[in-house]
Parts: sequence; structure tokens; C-alpha cells
Amino acid sequence: MKALGVSAQHALPRFVSQQIYYSLQARDAEYELIPAAVDQGLGVLVWSPLAGGLLSGKYRRDRQAPAGSRQLTDWKEPPVYDQEKLYDTVEAPIAIGDDHGVSAAQVALAYMLGRPAVTSVIIGARTTEQLTDNLRAADLVLTTEERQRLDAVSALPLLNPYWHQAKTARDRLSSADLTLLGPHL
Repeated sequence: MKALGVSAQHALPRFVSQQIYYSLQARDAEYELIPAAVDQGLGVLVWSPLAGGLLSGKYRRDRQAPAGSRQLTDWKEPPVYDQEKLYDTVEAPIAIGDDHGVSAAQVALAYMLGRPAVTSVIIGARTTEQLTDNLRAADLVLTTEERQRLDAVSALPLLNPYWHQAKTARDRLSSADLTLLGPHL
């Protein structure tokens, strides 16, 4: 916001996008980064939209992680603060993907591509098959109910002042704000 203010004050070109970590596994960008992007007309370029593979569907509750995988072992990025919530979150795109005949990764990517201000995602496929699968997410259209299900399972608790705004200012919030507050309303 300061950089945008300096740009405006000195008639300098403003930046047009922010590159951030954002995924179903970690939606904390919705506290400030996404609302700022919406407010300022910035695009959002998301890195690691599959949370380092955590949302690919290969990491499941009560199942052995694939051989050679690093997630949920010694690799700590992105951080997982609540492993049970992660597994709950992973199950939703798996189920929705099964309904569409697509992978959980495609569902997680399609979800991100439909979020406010998100203009693109950076994918990090390790194989041609992963790349091909990930690219198919651009064609997947999730229903409103599917998006709501993903919103609900991955929702973060509202911090102050957001919980107060959700309770008292609903009639004054923009449609983008209402979308971001989703299940909290």
C-alpha cells in the first residue's frame, strides 16, 4: 500500500500484481493481501497453489505418504499448523474431483483460479503427467455449491476486526468482501 501511495504521490508507474503464497491449505492471504489487491485493482499471481503437493490428493489421513515424498516429514514448507484440518481440507477436493472425474489437484487449482483478484497460478509439476493434469484445471468449472464446500472446509477463523465487520456491516460490504468472508456470514 505504501508503494502504491508513493507511486500515486509522485506520478510514477504503479505495480500491477503481487506474487503471494495462497492455497486451500493456507488462506491467510485473505486477511489483508487479497482485500488490498481487490481494493487497488491489482492482480494476484499465486505460487505453490497446491501447497507443495499437499493438495494433490497423495497425502491422506491414515495412509502412508508416497515413497520419496518429503511433505509431512522433514520438509516444513508450507507450514502445517493443524494436520487434521489439512486432511479434512484434502478430502474435499478429492471428493469433488471424483464427481467430475478429475484429480484433486485440478479442483484445488480451479478453486484458486476463481478467487477474487487471482489472475494466474504458478505450478511446479515434476513430471509431464503432473503438468498435463494441472493445466486441465483451466477448463474445470466448479459449481457454487462446490466452491462453498471448499470455502467452508478451508476457512480460517476471522480475526478482529473482520469478525466484527462480518456481524455488523454486511449491508455495507462489497460483493468481493462478501465472497472473501464466505462461510463466516
